[in-house]
This record gives sequence, C-alpha cells and structure tokens, in this order.
Amino acid sequence: MDSYLIQVNGLGDHAPMLDVHLKTNGNSISLGKVKGRKPRWAVRASEMSKKTFNPVRAIVDSMKVEPNPKKPMISLSLGDPTVFGNLPTNDEVTRAMKEALDSGRYNGYAPSVGYQSCREAVAAYYSCPEAPLEAQDVILTSGCSQAIELALAVLANPGQNILVPRPGFSLYKTLALSMGIEVKLYNLLPEKGWEIDLEHLESLVDEKTACIIVNNPSNPCGSVFSKSHLQKILAVASRQCVPILADEIYGDMVFADCKYEPIATLSTNVPILSCGGLAKRWLVPGWRMGWILIHDRRDIFGNEIRDGLLRLSQRILGPCTIVQGALERILHRTPPEFYHNTLSILKSNADLCYAALSAIPGLQPVRPAGAMYLMVEIEMEHFPEFENDVEFTERLISEQSVFCLPATCFEYPNFFRVVITVPEEMILEACSRIQEFCEMHYQGAEGAQDLECDK
Repeated sequence: MDSYLIQVNGLGDHAPMLDVHLKTNGNSISLGKVKGRKPRWAVRASEMSKKTFNPVRAIVDSMKVEPNPKKPMISLSLGDPTVFGNLPTNDEVTRAMKEALDSGRYNGYAPSVGYQSCREAVAAYYSCPEAPLEAQDVILTSGCSQAIELALAVLANPGQNILVPRPGFSLYKTLALSMGIEVKLYNLLPEKGWEIDLEHLESLVDEKTACIIVNNPSNPCGSVFSKSHLQKILAVASRQCVPILADEIYGDMVFADCKYEPIATLSTNVPILSCGGLAKRWLVPGWRMGWILIHDRRDIFGNEIRDGLLRLSQRILGPCTIVQGALERILHRTPPEFYHNTLSILKSNADLCYAALSAIPGLQPVRPAGAMYLMVEIEMEHFPEFENDVEFTERLISEQSVFCLPATCFEYPNFFRVVITVPEEMILEACSRIQEFCEMHYQGAEGAQDLECDK
C-alpha cells in the first residue's frame, strides 16, 4: 500500500507563498509554490452596528451652534423629568430602595425574566377583569427601552416590516433598522389631536408586516387616545391579523380632563405586548426597570412567543436586582397624592406653555392631554429665512439660548417639541424668549413674498 506525506515549508515568518512537497513511498514530488494566508489586521465594525442609527443624536450632534452667552441656557429638549430637581420621586420610593439594599438579599443574580415575587407584584398591579394578568405574563427588563427591543426581536424577522407612528419616538426605528427590519411610517393627525390616520395605517399592512406599534400616551405629541379611537385601531389589527406592540411607558400620566385606557383592556382577540416601566410615572428613569405584559386571551402567541421572550431575556441577566427588591413596595405603597401632584405640575406647565405659544404669530401649538411634551407647528411661510425646523431651532439656540428638539428628529419636519417638566419660571422665560425670537423673524404674507423675490 502506498503511503503519503505532505510536507509544507513556509518561506519566512508570514509567507505569502508555501512550498508544497508530496512524498510517496520515499519519493518526493514537488507541487511547486501555492498561495497561503498572510495574517493581517482586519477588524471591522459589524453590519448591525453600521445599521444602527439614532436620528435624534444624528441631528442634534450636527447642530454646531453656540448659545447666546448673554442668556443662560434653557433646555426644553430632554425627556428626563429629574434634570431640574423640581420633580423628585416620592419618599416611599426611595425608602423601598434603601430597604432592599440594606436587606442584603438582592446582591446576586436573579432569573433572566425577573424574580417570581416581582413578576407577581407587577401582574397584580396591572391585572383587571378586562385584561387579567399572572406572573407568567410578565417579563422584567432593563428599562422600557429593552422591553421594546425584546418585543420587536421576538415578533419580527429580518426582511419583515413594522408599522411605526409619525411623528414617533425615534428608538423604534433605531432598533428595527439594526435588526434588519423595515420601518413603515403611518401618519398621526395634528388637527385631530394626533389621532392615527387609520386609513393610511391599514394601507401599509402587507404579508410581511410583523406588528403595529401604538404609543399611547405619546412621545413626542403628548396626546392620549380616546376609548373609541383605540377600538378602531384594534379593529384594523383584528382585520389584518397583526399583533400590537403597545408602548405605554406614559400610562396613567394623563391630565384630569382625560382618561387613559390600556389598549389590552379593550381587546378581545388581538394579541398585545405592552411595554412599560418605572421611569416616567415614578420619576426614576435612571433606575432602568421596565416590563413586558403579555396579553393573549385567544392563545395566538401561544408558547412560541413566550418561550422566545424567555430565550431573548437570557442574553443578559435581567434588570437591576436592587430595584427588583424594591418593586413591590414601590408599586403598592406609593401614595396616590404623589401621582396627583406630578400631574398637576405637568398640567399647569402645559397650560402655561400652550397659552403663551398660541399667542405668538407663526406658531401653532397642539394642546397636549398627557405625558411630558407639547408639539408646536412652525408656519414656515412666515419665517422664509429658515429652510426648515432644524435651522429654526438652531437659530433659537444661538440667539435666545432656548433648546427645543426639531421634529425632524421624529420624522415630522416643521414642528418642534417642548418638554414641559421644567420649573414654571423657566417655562415662562423660555416662552418669552421664543416670542422675542419669532417677532424678530416673522414675516407677514407680503414681507415673506418680498424676501422670496430678493432670493
């Protein structure tokens, strides 16, 4: 029997060519020189990282503008209620955290979906006869953002699409595109208090549609959908057999003259993943405690979606255990007057801001009904020296040191968003400066036409 030995001689430490010899029964046959791998550094960012794009950061970071040094900066751009210290969380909430820490019982790993007792506490808090919940229906997450990420990841595959509100929270698009999921934008109607254009919504559904995202109460609009409007949204989802991902992080943060309806309480057959958390209502966004509530009374999700969420949650080991240890007390012992006082402050600020901006020629604010925001239309024809909302807000910073987010960040040009969590005196000062700015640049119909001719 013939025996074979292949001998490979490298030429140098990192040879581009290899000298190959084949030995058979002691006879050597040279096969000549063949190409080999030359080791070299080739570290590249992943495709997922390249697809990740945050429109807010992209726009804000490109705004190379300095505020007016003669006026202190007033930022109405960041949806963090803790920034100015005027909206502290309740003492009962901080006591719960201190007790959880001092107990020493929450320093280790928790199950990836959260402690069973904490899931039971969330289920008990949100369960109602119209939409009953048990612990197995709750997945605890690292903030509402991770809840949305897991919900998207379990419902949609690369190449599928999701329906997202316009204007809408930019994270939906950021997450979807990074996962290779297409985003289709459905319109909200400012003249109807930002209700969904239902006809447009339904026209976007196709065989690749994985879910409809419904954000209520809304960021950036501050709108709250009525019961009848939510029922119409559910009717679309039911006809098209498309599940709903409900972003309800601002749930119950509605003003006194309005009522919040969790969408799952109105659904008899549409399966819903509802995402929420402590961040906004309890005024602790940095604590990173969120959850997914699984509403599936017709067993349409079945075990597959539940098992998928479990597996996805195991990529990291769940939210902070100290916050989990405090969660039951936070949910069940926070006094009702805390929520009432927070909403009173927000409603007062919203009314002040809406009234002040309504009186400014060239601006058309849309009255909010909840959450922490107010959207303002810029009648661009009366500000012809500005190309768009980004230029308008850039100049507002440079001249008046007031920073509002241009609504291009939310796929809705020629509006800007105002955050209403700042102290009252700051709201009034900001509105006064916005008025001064608009009066300086406003052009009536004739003046705007003249300026266009000069161009």
